[in-house]
Amino acid sequence: MTTQPPGESGTQAVPTCYRHPDRETYVRCQRCERPICPDCMRDASVGFQCPECVAQGGRTVRQTKAVFGGRAVTVPRVTWALLAVNVLAYLAETVATDRVLNDFAMSAGDVAYRGEWWRLVTGAFLHMPLGSGGFALTHILFNMWALYALGPELERRLGSVRFLALYLLSAIGGSVAIYLFGLVAVGASGAIYGMFGALFVVSRRLGYDARGVIWLIGINVVITFAVPGISWQGHLGGLVTGALVSAILAYAPARSRNAVQWGGCAAVLLALVAVVLLLPPFAFDAWMTSGG
Repeated sequence: MTTQPPGESGTQAVPTCYRHPDRETYVRCQRCERPICPDCMRDASVGFQCPECVAQGGRTVRQTKAVFGGRAVTVPRVTWALLAVNVLAYLAETVATDRVLNDFAMSAGDVAYRGEWWRLVTGAFLHMPLGSGGFALTHILFNMWALYALGPELERRLGSVRFLALYLLSAIGGSVAIYLFGLVAVGASGAIYGMFGALFVVSRRLGYDARGVIWLIGINVVITFAVPGISWQGHLGGLVTGALVSAILAYAPARSRNAVQWGGCAAVLLALVAVVLLLPPFAFDAWMTSGG
């Protein structure tokens, strides 16, 4: 005597997996009812589904998003990447100090009269080298601590790509202010102050008490003017740019959020580029007299 699966007659062909015809199976996909073998089974709320139905269902599920757009962030990868780039740049600077600073530090004269535009960005990833003063190591330690403390929260609120745009535009905003005053400087402080401004704007937008952020900004402003050798121009430029960019990101209307956010960020970038293209540094004569 032979036994047959329930509901099957002896004359009916044994079903095989639609993706693997050589494999017999009596399990069917709960959505399309095609037979599937164990390798093609995907757990569902009830029974199993085939890979195609799972993929199709995933396309119709609404993805979770950050508060102000973009994909939800569980691991702040952009923050960790920025930390790594800053630390690696500092290590390179320590090994070849003169070469790195001469080629990549933010220098108003080199940007204006030698066309070395990359300094507007690269200068924001460099810091005071060891041996240049008592606050050399403190410079990078404070900036990286601030990035570590504030970056993940802002990245989760804004989304990774928008947070990266905020950071880079703030860094460029600080560099443009340094450029206008004809200075040579290094440091991520412009980007960090941009994060301070963004934290204030985001807190206000979400209805949080922003007094703690005001105190944070106030204390850092006092330090900026109290400690010699700190570029208040870069700090101010980054703070203003960061506050502006974060306002664009946080207050963009929901219906046209992407267009307003990215259009606004592009407008800020174009404005910063226009400043550098149209205005020479205020210290033109001093730089030229010193031979550049």
